[in-house]
Amino acid sequence: MTRPSPFSIRGRRALMVMRDEREISIVRRQLGRLGMTISEHDPAEPPPIRPSDVILLDADSIPIKSDHATLWKGSVPIIAVIGTETPSRLKWLLDLRPASFLVKPLRSAGLYTALVIAFDSAQRRVEQAAHIEKLEDRIRSRRVVFAAILQVMRGHDMSETEAFALIRQTAMRHRTTIEVLSAQILAAGGMPNRNTRTA
Repeated sequence: MTRPSPFSIRGRRALMVMRDEREISIVRRQLGRLGMTISEHDPAEPPPIRPSDVILLDADSIPIKSDHATLWKGSVPIIAVIGTETPSRLKWLLDLRPASFLVKPLRSAGLYTALVIAFDSAQRRVEQAAHIEKLEDRIRSRRVVFAAILQVMRGHDMSETEAFALIRQTAMRHRTTIEVLSAQILAAGGMPNRNTRTA
């Protein structure tokens, strides 16, 4: 699958969670020029269910002690619009893990850069999570393979090298992976019937 370009902004959906009319006007005008679809949401309300590709969140207008303050954390990249730099608000904001930020007072410049950084950061997080999951799967698979090797060593009085070679040859003959065959060995308590072809 081709990695989406963070520079492709046109057609993406932006959710503006802002209260200040001047700032809303600036952001709405710039997003419109970039060809984005815009929807707006009241900062005092819980996050909406409707889908969006990026959220422009006025961090100063969210009541951080409200029940729904933590609900803004999700998979959609957040561009935090920051004016107040109190430790409690910044801590809340860090917990949201914003993908980018804009500092008040807002100007016409800087929004495109914040969007590109936000989309790139979000994509990197997705790729990193997938990579970590793949590594964790490998670790789990290695444990299964190692346990199967030990089982074959004990059952056939073989060395570790001989047991692994037997598992590898059997997997090739059965047209399956070493990991799948290893799981079958553990489930069966020994080598499977070699006359049975494995899918």
